[in-house]
Amino acid sequence: MRPTSFYPVIMTDNVTTSAAFYVDHFGFKTLFDSDWYVHLQSTANPAFNFAVLAKDHATIPEAHRGQTGGALLSFEVEDVDAAYAQLKDAKANIVLDIRDEDFGQRHFILTDPNGILIDVIKPIPPSPEFAAQYAPEALPQ
Repeated sequence: MRPTSFYPVIMTDNVTTSAAFYVDHFGFKTLFDSDWYVHLQSTANPAFNFAVLAKDHATIPEAHRGQTGGALLSFEVEDVDAAYAQLKDAKANIVLDIRDEDFGQRHFILTDPNGILIDVIKPIPPSPEFAAQYAPEALPQ
């Protein structure tokens, strides 16, 4: 298989509210808009796409309709401190305050209207212990 595109799709009870959250807070624009599915694209990078789908829609296999699973969406950003300040000012549901991690991230975590975790990340140099676990080309600087 040779993929031509890859993007996450979350299943939700409220397509409109969920799509608006990502448009308002993460800079997406709407490419397709229906009451059961919204396809979004990043205004900063058109290669980044995201979609929201009604969890009870007929396109979902019947045995899986109405279900949602655990998910963590990661957004790597240039200025994590500015993103944190913006989302805090917007009264977003921040569940982990901004902090530096020894494994090489400065990040914070919030939830979307569905309770899906969103990890907003800026790579930073890791501690020596964690630096040894990176492939040389992947080591954050």
